[in-house]
Amino acid sequence: MTKSALDLTYVLYDASSDLSHVLALLTLTPILLNPAYAALVVQTREVVYLEMWAGQMACEGLNWFLKELIQQERPNLDMGSGYGFPSSHSQWMGYFASFLLCHFTFRHRFVSTGYRVLDVLFKTALYLSIITWSCAVAYSRYYLTYHTHMQVFWGFSIGVLFGFVYYTLIELVPARYPDSFLGCARSGLLASPFLTFFRIRDGWAVWGDGGLDAQYLKWRETWDVSRSAEARKRQ
Repeated sequence: MTKSALDLTYVLYDASSDLSHVLALLTLTPILLNPAYAALVVQTREVVYLEMWAGQMACEGLNWFLKELIQQERPNLDMGSGYGFPSSHSQWMGYFASFLLCHFTFRHRFVSTGYRVLDVLFKTALYLSIITWSCAVAYSRYYLTYHTHMQVFWGFSIGVLFGFVYYTLIELVPARYPDSFLGCARSGLLASPFLTFFRIRDGWAVWGDGGLDAQYLKWRETWDVSRSAEARKRQ
C-alpha cells in the first residue's frame, strides 16, 4: 500500500524567526474561513454568506484552471506541490477582502453610535483590518518562499477583480435594479420552495444593517418584559 502525506495544513517556516511563525499561522486563514462560512450560513440563513462562499469556491476553481493553463513552477519546489501561478492563497484573500468591502460599502449600513467621529473611526478600523489581514496572508506566501512576488501580486489582483465583478452581478445589480434580469432571478430564487424550506433570506433587502439592530431591539423588548414579569412575581 502506497501512503501519501496530506499537506493541506503542512507549512514550513523558519523556527528561529517569530515573524516567520506568525506568518505561518496566518497562511492557514483560507482553510479556517471555510468552516466560518458554514457557521455563518447555518446560523444566520443569510443568502449573502451563501453567495460569498459559493463565489469563493468559484474563485478557487478559476485559480486551479489558471495554474493548469500557465503551468509556472514555484520558486522553491521543496515548499509544496502543484504550480505556482497565480498564488491560490493570495487569490483567496483578494476575493475575500474585495467581496466583504464591497458589501460594507454598497449595501451594509452601520448603526450609528451617535458620534460621527466614532462612526468614522470604527469603519476605518474595520476596513484597515480586513485589508491588512488579507495582505498579510498574501505576503506570507512570498515570505515563506512558496511563491514569487509576481505570483502573489497576480493572485491577489485576480481575486480582487473576481470579487468585485461577482459581487456586482449577484448583489449590487439585483439590489439597485430589482426589475432587471438579475434582480428578477434573485427574487425568484429567494421565493423558491427550496430556499423557503431552509429559511434562506436577504436581510439587507429589508434592513440597512441586515436586521442586526431590529433583532437586538426585539430581543431587548422581550427581555425587559420578561424581567418585569419576574420582578412582579418576587414582590
